[in-house]
Amino acid sequence: VQLQASGGGLVQAGGSLRLSCVAPGRTVSNYCVGWYRQAPGKEREFVAAISRNGDSTAYADSVQGRFTISRDNTANTVHLRMDSLKPEDTAVYYCAAQIVFRPSEVRVDGSRYDYWGQGTQVTVSS
Repeated sequence: VQLQASGGGLVQAGGSLRLSCVAPGRTVSNYCVGWYRQAPGKEREFVAAISRNGDSTAYADSVQGRFTISRDNTANTVHLRMDSLKPEDTAVYYCAAQIVFRPSEVRVDGSRYDYWGQGTQVTVSS
């Protein structure tokens, strides 16, 4: 499964961005989807995840209340809306997907995702 992440860019602190993750030719509604990020010199970390049906979500404490994950299964797209961005949010953001059986299942552990996108750079200036 090929995932394409887009929407990154340079933004000032306090600004917003919306990332998108698409899987061309795939039915995204079969997949639980997660967003992860990796800053230079740091390990990859979990950001947010959403269940197949969109009813269940999970967020890292560091982004809770500022980021919103959503999905449009008719458009085969998952979004990550990022508000009130901080310089510490600067990283390459990756989307990941995994086929799951239960529609409400959410996966936080990155090792449980088989499919990953190429990443999109988010830079937040102070």
